[in-house]
Amino acid sequence: MIRLNQLKLPIDHTREQLIHKTAQYLRIPAADILELQIVRQSLDARKKPALFYSYSVNVTVKKEEKVYKDACRRLGKANVLLTEKTEYLFPAEGSTQQKHPTVIIGMGPAGLFCGYYLAQHGYAPVILERGADVDARQADVEAFWQTGRLKPDSNVQFGEGGAGTFSDGKLNTLVKDKYGRNTEVLKTFVKHGADPAILYQAKPHIGTDVLSKVVKSMREEILRMGGEVRFHSQMTEILTENGQVTGVKVNDTEVLPCEQVVLAPGHSARDTFSMLYRKQFPMSAKPFAVGFRVEHPQSLINMSQYGAESVKGLGAAAYKVTAKTSTGRGVYSFCMCPGGYVVNASSEPGRLAVNGMSYSGRDGKNANSAIIVAVTPADYGSDHPLAGIEFQRGLEQRAYELCDGKLPVQRYGDFREKVTGEHPAETDGVQRSGPEALEPQCKGAYEWADLTGILPAECNRAFVEGMDSFDRQIRGFASPGTILTGVESRTSSPVRIERDEELQSAIRGCYPCGEGAGYAGGITSAAMDGIRVAEQIASQFAPLQR
Repeated sequence: MIRLNQLKLPIDHTREQLIHKTAQYLRIPAADILELQIVRQSLDARKKPALFYSYSVNVTVKKEEKVYKDACRRLGKANVLLTEKTEYLFPAEGSTQQKHPTVIIGMGPAGLFCGYYLAQHGYAPVILERGADVDARQADVEAFWQTGRLKPDSNVQFGEGGAGTFSDGKLNTLVKDKYGRNTEVLKTFVKHGADPAILYQAKPHIGTDVLSKVVKSMREEILRMGGEVRFHSQMTEILTENGQVTGVKVNDTEVLPCEQVVLAPGHSARDTFSMLYRKQFPMSAKPFAVGFRVEHPQSLINMSQYGAESVKGLGAAAYKVTAKTSTGRGVYSFCMCPGGYVVNASSEPGRLAVNGMSYSGRDGKNANSAIIVAVTPADYGSDHPLAGIEFQRGLEQRAYELCDGKLPVQRYGDFREKVTGEHPAETDGVQRSGPEALEPQCKGAYEWADLTGILPAECNRAFVEGMDSFDRQIRGFASPGTILTGVESRTSSPVRIERDEELQSAIRGCYPCGEGAGYAGGITSAAMDGIRVAEQIASQFAPLQR
């Protein structure tokens, strides 16, 4: 099979044109192409408004060796190479017999995929999820956005699918994938209802509406394969004896015996982290980032990225921006949601956190992303392993108190003037006032407020420096009318639960996993880590005979 890179075509091309272009590059008749598979599709906007797709494709052709040698000579080995189909391999089962089924704590991407792959190979795991199933959870979240009445165990953070269920459903990751786990994650999503195009798109996403259906379908498959899923079942204690897991306590009453527990609680399970600290599980504080959701007109972002306010067939444009401030702090965009909404993502009474969310159509009027400032344990005011959590809680409490639980919003011009004493220059794209002024696109009630008292002063200054830098990359980004909403504090876990090369804690039989444990950063990387932990358990143990 021949891998061909750097094939470019206008964005409105047909598949027949892609085949014809491939044949042209290889200098063969189109009829000699026996099979063509798109490996990667990315947008080339360097000559906007002329836009192109750039492809990598795998091609099976007649007289492959001759065609390959000729193409190599003309196009170079960087653009033409021989490749083979590779299949993901789950390891052979280990020799030690399980005494009890593996118990998985949490049903976010890490716990879901760990459970799915263990169930697929006969291990019949038990998944404990403190929150509700995805249908009940959606109803609880919508009710919270309408009324402000929070259910602490069924919200944007907790429940089937984890925090990623109420997001843009972005599936790209920077994790290297020499074992094929990334492709497995995408294939599994497609099997359960996602668009097959995610298998080759450079920046795949499926949207919160599709993701919720995929998660439910995966759960139903786990049950069909012999696994067990229990909702409203919080693991309140891990039981140990002589440094080995012996079971878990559920809802403070029921004891569930097990020797292998996968700890995938998500980054907001603060009570779980406190329990683990009391039980002397090795943990450490880790860096993360905090900031605000920033909204712009989607048309402004489209103009910057595409050279036009809308382009048929492309949908809403995304962006990614990074900067390093004069003090050395990193400032960057995170979880960018084209055509999306800013959502109240709180999970604790008296504290407020925000997130971004898009539906699969990405058809909202505004674009939003978190613009966040890096913080480290040196900022937390303590060397305690859970100091980052208390740092988060302080930010969230101040955000809550600003508007009595409503989302606090502010225009960037007012924020910048309060921080620096200077008002940003007016720029095209985002008006400060008047009938066309940008308005927040939120899920949950909001109120105008002064956000400058939420973050530490140094973070405020870094945020402004970053915003002004991004305005030089995207004209209008730091316009006075740009909308800020606070506070974005759940970007990643502020805690790492230590594990060794066998993926186990010093408490043997406990496998810290996913984003909450400090080993992932997003849906795909968390799912990949879940598969990795499933592989490790399977390589050590034979499934329980039921």
